[in-house]
Parts: sequence; C-alpha cells; structure tokens
Amino acid sequence: MKNLGNMLKQAQQMQTRMQEMQAKLEQTEVEGGAGGGMVKVLLSGKGDLRRVTIDPSLMVADDREVLEDLLVAAHADAKQKVEATMAEEMQKATAGLNIPGGLGGLGGLKLPF
Repeated sequence: MKNLGNMLKQAQQMQTRMQEMQAKLEQTEVEGGAGGGMVKVLLSGKGDLRRVTIDPSLMVADDREVLEDLLVAAHADAKQKVEATMAEEMQKATAGLNIPGGLGGLGGLKLPF
C-alpha cells in the first residue's frame, strides 16, 4: 500500500507541474525566421500563430512562390523551437519524479497542445 500512496503522490505532483508548465507555455512566445530574417513568424508556446512579419522587398507579384516558401520555412523554424521549449519544460515538470522508463514509460505521452 505504501507504493500506491507514493504513486498517487507523484501523480498529483506531476499534475500540478503540468498545469504550471501549460500556463507558462501559454505566456511563452517563440519566433522563427527564414530568408535571413526577411520572413518571421511568432508562435505561442502552444503553437498558436500570433504574428507574421514580411520584409516589404518580398512584396513583389513575381516572387509570390518565394514568399510562400519562406512563410512555410519560418513556421517550421518556430515550430521546432516551440517543441524544444516544450521538451525542456517537460523535463523540468517531471524532474525528481520516479517515472519508470521516463516519459517513454508512459506510452509516448503526448501533450494536449
């Protein structure tokens, strides 16, 4: 029974840490860029698109495809940074908890955002 009590206590600690992490990620903003910074996107820590900034020199009708490609690349850059931030926060949230097999032991835990 002592093990069950410890497991419940750890689960409660993890739930509290996850709620704190989600609140922190909501406030976090990550910028990704492409084309040497000519296109930038700003994502929340949860991956929501907040802003797109485009250098005026790219606003040429003939360069539409280039602009589209740069937008996709900037978003991918920001998304990778968000994922790295989430992984770092997840490590902090689970630090000190005795989770068998780490997060992989939880069946590849996916965050709800």
